[in-house]
Amino acid sequence: MKVSAAAVLNSEFSSLLPLAQHERWYVARTRAQREPEAARQLTNQGFRAFLPRHLKNRRHARKVETISAPLFPRYIFTILDLTRDRWRSVNGTLGVERLLVSAGEPQPVPHGLVERLILAADPGGNVQFDFHLKEGQAIKVTAGPFANLVGQMERMDDNGRVRVLLEIMGGTVRVALPQTLVAPRSECV
Repeated sequence: MKVSAAAVLNSEFSSLLPLAQHERWYVARTRAQREPEAARQLTNQGFRAFLPRHLKNRRHARKVETISAPLFPRYIFTILDLTRDRWRSVNGTLGVERLLVSAGEPQPVPHGLVERLILAADPGGNVQFDFHLKEGQAIKVTAGPFANLVGQMERMDDNGRVRVLLEIMGGTVRVALPQTLVAPRSECV
């Protein structure tokens, strides 16, 4: 995958790209709900780590709030050069259970996968899924107070907000939402 220099410079995670000659991305399984701690500890040890996140709804005490949560719960990505790095030390890192291995060697992530996630992330690490929405397209709200409602995209502005007509209580209501909270209905089924 070719990564444009402009995209890397615009990313808060530019220190993660590009990879050196023998470096690859690997997956580390973390302890339950310890992903941020594991990423911090790996960084403190000199490893580069990436924890992709996404926005999701959390219900608690009759309240619904949108939070940033790990995109892949219990997993983080780290860069290793197996010819240089003492990769077994990753397994002893606070918050990390183990690197995913096969036949005694860490298994690299397919080329370009993590790079695409990094380039799609906002400064908070939340991956922004760009669905190329079109006017008139059927959409579904993925998070926030209107989560799981369906409707039709009316238009998009230059600030990343979309105006949608949501089907609520037998009628339609016009609502402006961040583009990150809507997806094509076919993607959500």
